[in-house]
Amino acid sequence: MFLWTGTIGQRVFAMTPEYADQTAVLAANQGLYNGFLAIGLLWGAIRVSRDFMIFFLLCVIAAGIYGGLTAKISIIYIQAVPGLIALIAVIAARRKATA
Repeated sequence: MFLWTGTIGQRVFAMTPEYADQTAVLAANQGLYNGFLAIGLLWGAIRVSRDFMIFFLLCVIAAGIYGGLTAKISIIYIQAVPGLIALIAVIAARRKATA
């Protein structure tokens, strides 16, 4: 969101400065969306609402799969896989707590 047009954003996403400038508003929107996901996950963790965390983790996984299929396959590994690992951990913790 904030580093999109800088050298780090351009390097990570293999963009030219011109393309970074043209897509800056889109990137800001995506960054805001990701921020809301992070806040939702944090809220779920603080309130210990596993259903809330599961919902937001499924959102992260779905976005990662979509991004991987439509933009760059590595997004699946960067976003969806960590979300899946976290989802498995939340579900495993739920089962352990009820056992």
